[in-house]
Amino acid sequence: MPAFAYQALDASGKTQRGVLQGDTARAVRGTLRERGLNPLSVDEVREGARSRSPFARRGLGATQLALLTRQLATLLGAGLPIDEALAAICEQSDGDRQREVAMALRARISEGASLAAALREFPDTFPELYSASVAAGEQSAQLDHVLDKLADHAEASDNLHQKVLAALAYPLLLTLVAIAVVTGLLGWVVPQIVGVFENMHQVLPWPTRMLIALSDFVRHWGWLLLVAIAAAIVTARLLLRSPSMQARWHAFVLRLPLVGRLARAADTARATRTLALLAGSAVPLLDALAIAAQVVANRSMRQALSGAALKVREGSAFARALADSGQFPPVALRLIGSGERSGQLPRMLDEAANQAQRELDRSLTTLTAMLGPLVILAVGAMVLFIVLAILLPIFDLNQMVK
Repeated sequence: MPAFAYQALDASGKTQRGVLQGDTARAVRGTLRERGLNPLSVDEVREGARSRSPFARRGLGATQLALLTRQLATLLGAGLPIDEALAAICEQSDGDRQREVAMALRARISEGASLAAALREFPDTFPELYSASVAAGEQSAQLDHVLDKLADHAEASDNLHQKVLAALAYPLLLTLVAIAVVTGLLGWVVPQIVGVFENMHQVLPWPTRMLIALSDFVRHWGWLLLVAIAAAIVTARLLLRSPSMQARWHAFVLRLPLVGRLARAADTARATRTLALLAGSAVPLLDALAIAAQVVANRSMRQALSGAALKVREGSAFARALADSGQFPPVALRLIGSGERSGQLPRMLDEAANQAQRELDRSLTTLTAMLGPLVILAVGAMVLFIVLAILLPIFDLNQMVK
């Protein structure tokens, strides 16, 4: 029985959203009317090209996906059948989107589809990593174990994302505050003070003249600067839509002293953790490499994984194929090579991911420790320049009085 996402008005005129199962959209509308609701829209929950469901457009966030995976792994580990586990998640879910996902999956399974096939119908919510791992878990009768590892992977990916955002939030906020303070000084405070110097009838010091010019530019042409910045951002985004330009930019990012190390460590952690999960779920290495390339953000490292897959298909060792690309850290390559020789590739891939995570943490700590003081020093230097530019004419005036 398919699932339908609906929007309806209750007796007080408020919009209600949810998901119901029914044979047809007409039957669901009848059920809503029996409940005293006036249906506005009823759409089958699918992510295909013909779907108009709000869920199909929005998908699930990383945190919600990790929570859903963990709940499903726990319930299956407790011995519940898949349909009952999904029904329990529907009842316990607090969010509409998560309930829609669980109910839609349950509807597909009730129709006879496997969990992997049901996941493939929602590619915007469940990446190929999920469907490939779950398919291997269903074939090996270790679905609960595979889902547990998927939950760990989803939580680790979400933690990585949150950690990067948290590390960059303070320097970004400090930079925005600094720009606002300097703009306020140049646009409103400085003009009130330097107006005193207009009737002095003497040549002002060059810092004061520069300050007045900057202040005039901010007051009269500041909007033009904002337009230029916005145009530069839009142009950059349009240029980066080109695969060739994006590849050049990503290669340049990897060459930057600290930012490059951070980007390399983040993508190495994503790739090796994904490969560890897929290899541990008995997914063939070539398929695992194709899936892992999709989770890597940097195009240069993505191309390195794709090239490594071609060399592995030709008979090359996995570690050697990655080493030839020159994009992955030596520590990760040694761990992968050791795993290949010892037959413990999933475990060593996981250890390589942990090592890359530690490197990322160190890089984030260093970057945060550097950016904060640098922004403060830059603001301090700017404020010092403004103060000196204002005080120098006053000192000259005192000399003239004496």
